[in-house]
Amino acid sequence: MQEKNITPKIEQPTIRQQRIMRQRQIIDAAMELAIEGGAQAVTVAAVAKVAGISRSAIYEYFASSADLIADLILEEMALYNNRIIEAVGDVEDPYEFIELWIAEALSYIIDGRHLLVKSLNSIETPNYRKSDIAIGHKKLMSTLAKPLEQIEIPSIALALSYLQNTIDVAAIRIESGNESALEIKYAQTYAIAGIRALSQGLKRD
Repeated sequence: MQEKNITPKIEQPTIRQQRIMRQRQIIDAAMELAIEGGAQAVTVAAVAKVAGISRSAIYEYFASSADLIADLILEEMALYNNRIIEAVGDVEDPYEFIELWIAEALSYIIDGRHLLVKSLNSIETPNYRKSDIAIGHKKLMSTLAKPLEQIEIPSIALALSYLQNTIDVAAIRIESGNESALEIKYAQTYAIAGIRALSQGLKRD
């Protein structure tokens, strides 16, 4: 990675905008380090060097490197969520929506981006940030709630749990070297059949 010797000069019309830009600069530098060297590469000293600012400046925004990594996890979750939202588009059929959701979720595995998340999750984040991450994950899965409501699944939480487990198993199989296209198809087929059966089964009960 090329060393940055010139301190970037950020000039914004208000203090608030200045702080937003500076925080963005720090997060971008940290993400660059994480992508290139994993979460272990994200230290306050390294981030300060890449961003071209002092270490003390970073502590004005983040209490520690672990605090900063929590922001990177949230940033990656947001990216993941946006990818999925774009993939499902304006699809109205709930089963097609779920199929597209699964395909995009597993495409994230295929392109290797999930390795960054795995690396970031290997760092113990501060307790006061854990709720933020939990909310981010809940928001990510909540996009599946709408189609499940359309199908009239009596227990959305139960259906989400089964869908998450299906995606997790498919992801492990893809990581193990199985053909990704087939694994996506298997996961979609299994999930849709399961949702149909779950819907009918719970309604009868």
